[in-house]
Amino acid sequence: MESLASQAKPAAVLWLAGFLQAARLHRVVSFCASSRPLSARIAQCFLLNGFIFLGSLLTLKSVVIPILSWILPGDCSQLQEQHLCDHTVAVATYSFLRSVLIQIFYVLWFYPLYIFSFVLSMDYCFTILKIPIFHILNSGEPNCTFCNVGHLTYNDIAKHALDVVKRKSLDATKALDAHTISESTEKPEGFDEVAIGIGEQVYSILLLTIFFIEVSVIGYIPYFGKPMNFLLLSLMYAYYCFEYKWNFFAVSLNERLDFFESNWAFFAGFGSPCVLPIFFFSPLTSYGVMAILYPLFVLTAAGTQAEKVIDQLKPSHGGKLQRIPVFFIAKRLTTQVLQLFPEDPGIRRVPA
Repeated sequence: MESLASQAKPAAVLWLAGFLQAARLHRVVSFCASSRPLSARIAQCFLLNGFIFLGSLLTLKSVVIPILSWILPGDCSQLQEQHLCDHTVAVATYSFLRSVLIQIFYVLWFYPLYIFSFVLSMDYCFTILKIPIFHILNSGEPNCTFCNVGHLTYNDIAKHALDVVKRKSLDATKALDAHTISESTEKPEGFDEVAIGIGEQVYSILLLTIFFIEVSVIGYIPYFGKPMNFLLLSLMYAYYCFEYKWNFFAVSLNERLDFFESNWAFFAGFGSPCVLPIFFFSPLTSYGVMAILYPLFVLTAAGTQAEKVIDQLKPSHGGKLQRIPVFFIAKRLTTQVLQLFPEDPGIRRVPA
């Protein structure tokens, strides 16, 4: 009990610090003012997910459904010809037709728009594999055949923001400072670097996919499932936000997982604002809101020197936060899945 009490203060302080760092949305204005391509990507994101997607949803609920309810009422009190109330089949037919028309609207417009927005915005599984290759090309701008696929991507937003970070020297050469990680003196080069880098990214994608399934399942557990779901979703989205930065600065998977799990409270606070819409809106609405908010938090993560903030807070909470193995189950299951395939020297497995 005493150990739990000693962890409460550092956890609360770091959680609040992470939340406040995520809330520094003025960084978005600063980044956009420093990069015209970044401003264009943000505008495109708002146009697709805000104006088109959420606008269509608002039109459906405030215009289309009320009109259909007036034309095809499902309640006798709404019928202009009251004698139809004597025919229950007519009222049932109106309700059925109204439901069918609404579903057609979803099938022919919302679901295709949702998939289009998801594919166009969710670039993680495709663009993340480009990062290791970029670091060995010895040229300022990456040049490859698939660099221009899917311009409206969060990876583009993160890349432009981190270019601004490098220009302004907010982070000199790496995402985590020397107090947090130890730099390896011997690093593979050439094809070995590409193989190891791609192997780590494949492992990372599989790890996060399993973790997402784990988080979704936990949400169905009675009583404490929802609070745990909120906490784990906050951690997951925080990891996604910082993943772009860690990839950009070539931080190894072992280093980023160790740093993340050692400072879990900070990242739980950082991811909380992005997850809140899930608990206040319907699934489609929450997706649209989160699709707008997520790139903003990617930008705040790009401008956040997490290790510096955490180090500065150590005197205030007077204790060391105990590490929680957030990805323990996901690591074990990922390792089990990888063991089903032949051993690939390019994939470095992270110990569970």
